[in-house]
Amino acid sequence: MTSAADSGTFAIGGTTTVNRLGFGTMQLTGEGVWGDPKDPDEAVRVLQRAVERGVTFFDTADSYGPVVAEQLLKKALHPYKDDVVIATKAGLTRSGPGDWRPVGRPEYLRQQAEMSLRNLGLDSIPLFQLHRIDSQVPLADQVGELAKLQQEGKIQHIGLSEVEVDDVKAASEFATIASVQNLYNLANRDAEKLLDYATDNSIAFIPWFPLATGELAKEGGKLDTLAKRHNASASQLALAWLLQRSPVVLPIPGTKSVAHVDDNIDAAGVSLSADEFAELEAAVK
Repeated sequence: MTSAADSGTFAIGGTTTVNRLGFGTMQLTGEGVWGDPKDPDEAVRVLQRAVERGVTFFDTADSYGPVVAEQLLKKALHPYKDDVVIATKAGLTRSGPGDWRPVGRPEYLRQQAEMSLRNLGLDSIPLFQLHRIDSQVPLADQVGELAKLQQEGKIQHIGLSEVEVDDVKAASEFATIASVQNLYNLANRDAEKLLDYATDNSIAFIPWFPLATGELAKEGGKLDTLAKRHNASASQLALAWLLQRSPVVLPIPGTKSVAHVDDNIDAAGVSLSADEFAELEAAVK
């Protein structure tokens, strides 16, 4: 059986090794990323199945639910296996379904880090990401507070989400940036410059929306047609392309279904030739 370990490994910050094909928890919450899932028991089974299939990297956030996704991880996987690495985020507040508002005040980021430690059942968060840069707060204050949390041992590595290269360079004045997380998939490559920068500097690149929530896998589409030729699912081809795009890429496909977990992880066993890789790029623009 294919394992997420077949996707290879990457050491976040040079020290925290994960299997590259991970799992994103946003879809485990209610509609609009708000409230509890319709089937909490299935959500637990999904997370446990991911671990069974070799997933060691889980991406979540305090704002998913809010707190719902973090608490589901704890319910499903605590006490965590030694190789399980959880990345969470703070910096977006919620006032209802589909509503997201940046807050980067240092005291707020510290409060949320403390809450995430409790909700996840951790003594130290392996990767803590600034969910969005707050334009109303100096970057030095936002990243500086994360650096203080790191010095105190409450978080191990610092990441940024939805940024550009200049943002990473600016933030690097105040802390070592171990990861970046941006919207990126076969159909949306706006973050290409950031990915190239991450590759050159051994920074983990975590593409969210790696499958565009099923859009890339629509039956009868270009990707679906190519997938059938290669005896794979469209989702598997899209994930295989991400894994081959750069060794720093850590895809985090999420799903509410155990069957989809299995399908996604099977992507770790799909190998694309150089011609197939180029064909995929040309087919989806």
